Amino acid sequence: MPKGNILIVDDNKSIISTLEILLGPEFDTVKGITNPNQIPTELRTGNFNLVILDMNFKAGINSGNEGLYWLKEIKKSHPDISVVLITAYSEVELAVKALKQGATDFVPKPWENSKLLATVKSAIQLNYSKMEVGYLKQKEKDLKQELNRDQKYIMGSSSQLMQVMNVVRKVAKTNANILITGENGTGKELIAREIHRLSLRRSEVMVSVDMGAISETLFESELFGHVKGAFTDARENRAGKFETANKGTLFLDEIGNLSFHLQAKLLAAIQNREFMRLGSDKSIPVDIRLVCATNKNLEQMVAEGLFREDLLYRINTIQIEIPPLRNRGNDIILLADFFLKKYASKYDKHGLKINQPAQEKLLNYPWPGNIRELQHTIEKAVILSDSTVLKPEDFFFKQILSAKFDEPLTIEEMEKRMILSAIEKNAGNMSLAAEKLGITRQTLYNKIKKYGI
Repeated sequence: MPKGNILIVDDNKSIISTLEILLGPEFDTVKGITNPNQIPTELRTGNFNLVILDMNFKAGINSGNEGLYWLKEIKKSHPDISVVLITAYSEVELAVKALKQGATDFVPKPWENSKLLATVKSAIQLNYSKMEVGYLKQKEKDLKQELNRDQKYIMGSSSQLMQVMNVVRKVAKTNANILITGENGTGKELIAREIHRLSLRRSEVMVSVDMGAISETLFESELFGHVKGAFTDARENRAGKFETANKGTLFLDEIGNLSFHLQAKLLAAIQNREFMRLGSDKSIPVDIRLVCATNKNLEQMVAEGLFREDLLYRINTIQIEIPPLRNRGNDIILLADFFLKKYASKYDKHGLKINQPAQEKLLNYPWPGNIRELQHTIEKAVILSDSTVLKPEDFFFKQILSAKFDEPLTIEEMEKRMILSAIEKNAGNMSLAAEKLGITRQTLYNKIKKYGI
């Protein structure tokens, strides 16, 4: 760390010289000026951590008002710079007043060199600490903006989508708990992010939690955090998702997958707006906007004893149902064109278009995997395309297998059926299908093309 830069402001040249001799070897820069009117220019052009400021400059005037004035001016333009005042013993009471107005410390005349050095070093360290805090605050702000940056888009003009967006705009600026329902792949998380973006909490972070991906043993640690020593691998204190989302939005995806006995713990935290870290007995208050999502019928799960009725009432002050893609009409083509441009650019196949018969094929397909399936379908078509015009045969959809296993099959037919099954089970996600088959993604695309799937 640099030693620091000091500006000395005193009308007594001998004091400046003495301080330069004393402080010069200890710090990077020590500069003295006798005219306080030069302070603004020096602070603007220099990189000072500390100003050592005399209280009086005009002969015969010992009120200290000049020092207070320049202290105020320094703090106005450079609030983080430390200011140490040089005072006479008779001005100590005045110096105490200056401390209340932002001065870091004061040094009475005559001073002891060791005490002066200690005061100056402490004041410079305070300046570095303030700059570090400012840096961390700015970094936190930038991080929140980056996390909240729009990476995906809600696209469409269908009446079904417009009804959803109308509700989103109405509820976004409230703190009402929201439950988003709909089939897999309909864009529930995108709606949650739009709610956060339009809310009064948009400058804070939105924390997403996949409830289906959290194991029961780690549930409390993940959501509520833990203290050091709470369990074998708890080597340090850790904040959970609730704490991280404080002042912002907490999005609990796939909440229908949460086991029944853990639902009570979640309900308590939501209801009381406080929780305890695992291994601690101290309650932590939390201020969050809660948004949940599921593809399951929670009312039916309540009737079957699989979901707590009181938790359902708590999370769905407002329920938003996302329509499946098959009910959104021409939005299918709008989204297909969006994904086409995205993947044409990604794979350097510019100028691609979907012809009319292919568009009709896209419109007539029921899209059981919704937007996610459409996205993978377009990506696959772009990768395998040999021309600039995509035709119906360039689009491959999931097929229902009706294999008669009592009939002899060729190795090729068996391989084809395995590929179709893997694609269907993974909702058209080629990366996951390839992983399940134990082959590379490129090999999978080669076989898709070979078998005309």
